[in-house]
Amino acid sequence: MGNLLGTIAHTVAGAATGFLAGGPAGAVAGGVNGMVNGGGGPSGFGNIQPATDATVPMAQAMNKAYEMENLLLQGEQLRHQTAMQLQTQQFDEVQDEKSEQMREMNTLRTVAMKQRESDDKIVKEFIKTAGGE
Repeated sequence: MGNLLGTIAHTVAGAATGFLAGGPAGAVAGGVNGMVNGGGGPSGFGNIQPATDATVPMAQAMNKAYEMENLLLQGEQLRHQTAMQLQTQQFDEVQDEKSEQMREMNTLRTVAMKQRESDDKIVKEFIKTAGGE
């Protein structure tokens, strides 16, 4: 009698759990599972375990491989960003140096122009004094 009540209880519990998990079809599957397996899992969930289902370890291995590939891609992206940052920094340094050289050239050009103006004034004064203008 106890075994019969246990089987009925497992059938009802499996059907209720199966109904919650999968609706009317889940209730039928859960009830049958409860009756046959003694409540090994609602609507056959007890059968899907790494020990009994070969697809679970394969899926886990595929997930690990995917995560590793993702990690490698992120590392490659980081390497690329670092290389681009280095190249940008070098370009900026070259541009700064070039700008500084241009400023120096402009300053020297300005000084040379002032020197020519001074030389012109001196020559004009010399001509005035020497030529009698």
